[in-house]
Amino acid sequence: MAYGGLTVPIIVMSVFWGLVGGVLPWLIPKGPNRGVINTMLVTCAVCCYLFWLIAILAQLNPLFGPQLSNETIWYLRAHWP
Repeated sequence: MAYGGLTVPIIVMSVFWGLVGGVLPWLIPKGPNRGVINTMLVTCAVCCYLFWLIAILAQLNPLFGPQLSNETIWYLRAHWP
């Protein structure tokens, strides 16, 4: 991986949403709404995981950096060690 600090959060969240979407539907008791509940669990797990993954990966390569004025840039250039 490019950045080692994301290894543990990605593994933990992948396992968590994998359990919610892959294991939990098998534990739902039989009933008239079992199919709906399974569909809701899988859809929720996929959507929440993708949202989290996109949000966390978007922080690695932001589309734009901090907006600095020219005065700030010249000050930093002159006084930054």
